[in-house]
Amino acid sequence: MGVTVVAVAQQGGLSPEMLQQIERQNAPTASDRALRNALAANAIDNLAKNQQNARALDTYFSVETKKQSITDQKQSGRCWMFSGMNVLRANFAKRTDSLTVTFSQDYLFFWDQLEKSNLMLQGIIDTGKKPIDDQRVQFFFHYPLNDGGTFCGVADLADKYGLVPADVCPETYSAENTSKMSSIIKSKLREFGLELRRMVADGQKAKALEKRKTEMLGEIYHMLVITLGEPVKEFTYAFKNKDGKAVTAAKKYTPKSFYEETVGGPINDTFIMVMNDPRRDYYKTYEVEYDRHTYDGHNWKYLNLPMEEIETLAIASLKDGRKLYSSYDVGKQLDRKRGYCDTENFDYASLFGTTFNMTKAERISTFDSGSTHAMTLCAVDLDADGKPLKWKVENSWGGDWGQKGCLIMSARWFREYMFRLVVNKQYVSNKLLKDYAQKPVMVMPEDPLFLPDE
Repeated sequence: MGVTVVAVAQQGGLSPEMLQQIERQNAPTASDRALRNALAANAIDNLAKNQQNARALDTYFSVETKKQSITDQKQSGRCWMFSGMNVLRANFAKRTDSLTVTFSQDYLFFWDQLEKSNLMLQGIIDTGKKPIDDQRVQFFFHYPLNDGGTFCGVADLADKYGLVPADVCPETYSAENTSKMSSIIKSKLREFGLELRRMVADGQKAKALEKRKTEMLGEIYHMLVITLGEPVKEFTYAFKNKDGKAVTAAKKYTPKSFYEETVGGPINDTFIMVMNDPRRDYYKTYEVEYDRHTYDGHNWKYLNLPMEEIETLAIASLKDGRKLYSSYDVGKQLDRKRGYCDTENFDYASLFGTTFNMTKAERISTFDSGSTHAMTLCAVDLDADGKPLKWKVENSWGGDWGQKGCLIMSARWFREYMFRLVVNKQYVSNKLLKDYAQKPVMVMPEDPLFLPDE
């Protein structure tokens, strides 16, 4: 009996025989010793850099939207908001021809964090009769709050709370450095969540739960006021031209009236979100459960398309001077110094004497790749046949980074590591709009591809 237990326990472990085989397989060569010495004092990327791909970048783009100032999200995961607002202010500048505006991320972030807190607490109430180890209950306690998101959040939050100019509600330290504020509020939400579960278990009625939840949100509101400032309710503002000179008379606004004047109306229903997920059927619509910013808002819904279709939509929008919200696995094969993404920037395979052969679908399925960062698609360079050679995005890492705050992506990298695109319906064919309108397949937020853009 005892021998059997020991044999089972050892099965699958690293045995001395296996280690000997591994060591024989890796008898050091002169090249290995040289690499080991080099890696002891150098970054992997410095040694893996493909010098044949390090030529000067071609920065010409045959189709390019008007340039605008580059923003900086600092140490926060708000890329989704920066990219979304970049699109909105570009639309405003295009519509007015000469006026510019930069929206306050701090203002909308306040409401984002309060709304997400309510989403978590109400989700706890909704699942209050399920065991605590239920997958959905675990989801709420594991992810009670985050600073990431998608364009759907910009649409729902701006429609509900309006927008204000950046100089009316400037960034605070906690807006630009979200980790500590977030961790403290997360702890409080988890504590509140346990209390609400006890109330459900005790048979408390919906009215009592709503009353207590409102009190809890009052505490969260207070924490947000301390860290982000109290949201402005009214302000005076004069619009400026591209040179920063005021060209309109100062006027009183509320966040909602300012939103209506700059955006022109509701954002929802003006766009569709498309995605390239080769694991799933194309031309089908999918919806991510609980992937939204407000409890009464919209889940992230997308039409899954081949990259060729997504490229066609992007080109049509850019040709008409419209920037687009888009997201990528930006860390893959990124040459930060040059601000350039290409699949051949770094030759890790040769450096380590191996291969990396997973497909895009396989990388997604194994959590090796997914949408990690949203940026504003602003240009494309087309060949004589109208096919993309390279793309450019406005990033939100400051104007001193990369290509004056922008990032250039080769066409082959774009196909491998681009995931999400938000496009105005006017550039979408009736056939694709019909596909988007079909009843969506509901997928779970734990899926490797549905983490929020940061």
